[in-house]
Amino acid sequence: MATIKRIIKGDTVKIISGANKGVTGKVLQVLAKKNAVLVDGVGNIHRHVKASAQNPRGGSKDIHVATSLHKVALVVDEKSAKTSRVGLVKNADGGTTRVARQIKNKEIK
Repeated sequence: MATIKRIIKGDTVKIISGANKGVTGKVLQVLAKKNAVLVDGVGNIHRHVKASAQNPRGGSKDIHVATSLHKVALVVDEKSAKTSRVGLVKNADGGTTRVARQIKNKEIK
């Protein structure tokens, strides 16, 4: 049985704390075990790689670093970039839906 997450792949989120505060991006991947997300345009860093048996030349590569879930908020209005906390509400048929708390529990698509 799959569980419903508050932030899912494809959501637009805004970084609410840290060095990238105020940046808005799309969620590329949710890392549930790490309690983190990969946000498009945030966390791209450059690493130098030492030569090894698998990589005899060494060199450098670009990697994507995850952002902690507590540092992101769901964007509910694209034009004004208004954010909201996400709640989970049970339906009459027993299913669960996500709702935005700041806009009077409106259902999130």
